[in-house]
Amino acid sequence: MSGVDLRALVAEAADRLPLWVGKIYQFDAKTLGIRLNGEDRTKYQLLVETGRRAHFTAEFPAPPKNPPSFAMLLRKHLEGGKVLGIRQLGLERTVSIDVGKRDTTYHLIFELFDEGNAVLCDEGYVIIKPLWHHRFKNREVIPGVVYAFDGGDCSALPPEEFQKMLAQSDRDIVRTLAVGCMLGGAYAEEVCRMADIEKSAPAAEVDAAAVQGAFDRLMADVGRRREPVITPSGCWPVVLADEEALQRFETFSEALDAFYPKTVGEKKEAAAEKPRLSQEEVIRRRQAEAIKGFEKKIRRYERIVEVLYENYAPVTGIITTLDEASKDRSWQEIERVLKSNGDNPAAKMIRAVHPAEAAVELDLGGERVKVYVHETIEQNLGRYYDLIKKFKKKKTGALSAMERVIPEKPRRKQHLVLQKKRWYHRFRWFATSDGVLVIGGRDASQNEELVKKYMEGGDLFIHADVHGGSVVIVKGATEHLDEAAEFAASYSNAWKAGHFTADVYAARPDQVSKTAESGEYVARGAFIVRGERQYFRNVPLGVAIGLQTAPEVAVIGGPPGAVTERAKVWVRLQPGQYEPNDTAKKVVRALREKLSEDEWKGLKNALNTEAVAAFVPPGGSEIVEP
Repeated sequence: MSGVDLRALVAEAADRLPLWVGKIYQFDAKTLGIRLNGEDRTKYQLLVETGRRAHFTAEFPAPPKNPPSFAMLLRKHLEGGKVLGIRQLGLERTVSIDVGKRDTTYHLIFELFDEGNAVLCDEGYVIIKPLWHHRFKNREVIPGVVYAFDGGDCSALPPEEFQKMLAQSDRDIVRTLAVGCMLGGAYAEEVCRMADIEKSAPAAEVDAAAVQGAFDRLMADVGRRREPVITPSGCWPVVLADEEALQRFETFSEALDAFYPKTVGEKKEAAAEKPRLSQEEVIRRRQAEAIKGFEKKIRRYERIVEVLYENYAPVTGIITTLDEASKDRSWQEIERVLKSNGDNPAAKMIRAVHPAEAAVELDLGGERVKVYVHETIEQNLGRYYDLIKKFKKKKTGALSAMERVIPEKPRRKQHLVLQKKRWYHRFRWFATSDGVLVIGGRDASQNEELVKKYMEGGDLFIHADVHGGSVVIVKGATEHLDEAAEFAASYSNAWKAGHFTADVYAARPDQVSKTAESGEYVARGAFIVRGERQYFRNVPLGVAIGLQTAPEVAVIGGPPGAVTERAKVWVRLQPGQYEPNDTAKKVVRALREKLSEDEWKGLKNALNTEAVAAFVPPGGSEIVEP
């Protein structure tokens, strides 16, 4: 959905106030539903697919048996509250539902742009919890920070500022409106048409008042005079010029509900009812559908040829007249003349004008026919004969393909065992090349816990010789202490600082203490190490993250030497510029590219961003090409 589409939806939702929040559901990772209770026992169901759409729906998909934690959090804060307002933030694809409950007001913000998000904020817009935690260059979406919004709304600009905005643009008017005013291409072209301005005209040279007037009229139509339709190009709250309405609806939500495919819960239910088809049968069905489509187009173009011959004289007259008129008049002028002569039989036949193609759409006995005015009627007929030949050829090809038998590839069933959760998985961890467990703390609290609870007499304490980093415990004797040292160096502040080597030291458990000397203080997560230490100088920083398939399927990470021996596919990281969350996504994509499609289908439950993020070092990283 665009910002203009969301403006229409918000206006429709605001008309239904007052509302009270009922049950809240989360159907999958990105889709939520809110039952809203209105006056006179009316009930509404608001469906939001973050990053994509928001609208009322006739029926929710089946919710999961165990509600996800985010849905439970929203129920705790919002259920029973009164909806005080439903607002769009600027013309951005962002909507805020303001809910009053007891003595406070909560703001539930849905982001429909990029990957999308749902963010619960308190009265001061401090984030209580987002659906997804994100750290961007100029804002953070994490608990405890103020929700940042800096989107604009050209429709709210005073005339002088609107004119200034156009004057400063170095683009044509349609791109300025589409990008600068967040209208998108279709709505930007509609504003140009309503303002009677060529869309290719430089923005700095057009009549700003005419453009702003058209802009305001479009926003008024979207907000108050909606005529929702589905057309061949999409779903719209108002009828755009040159669009053929395939279906009309009473509300925009009904149109959106019909336009978008059903959500995950409904798809699963439908999938359970259908028997599994062989690859050959799937291909045959697709070919049969394609043949139906070709036959439909052939019939339509044959009918167009018929009506052109039936209306040969009037069509020839229209082509000749418009061809002559276009030599000394613009298409906007021609369109105005046609509208002013609506009683003229020839003008009545013209239903739409396409200036970019120098074409008009005619109504010939109920059939909409596009003709090109710089071509004779015979040339126009030739176009449609060519289309008939083209689709007949496609139909013949599809029929031939259906006669060929496609042998189905034998499917090899994979017996994969997903890794079970173990006590040390909440820490940083890896196994050395000779199978010894090494664990490290993720923060000061875990550093304290590792030393106090899990460090034993036969273990080894390892730490990078820098301020800040994981406490690393080697659980037993290993011949690969270099791997443990590399692990400690990589998960320290040396990585954050962009260094490529660091010094690391090791000590026995009895050398590590929380007892400071007189007058000194030991911070949380820090320790005093007394006595002689074993040093590892200039240890290289580097982490490998890979996908292990045996004996268990799991994402593993740590020193490259320990990971690459066990992983089916892997990538290497070094200090770089990408934030941990972005790095995790890049790693998932890189590992997936190393797998075949069949392998990916069997492993995608294990390979995900969350599993990879557990092994990404703090600070910036980048993938090292092999």
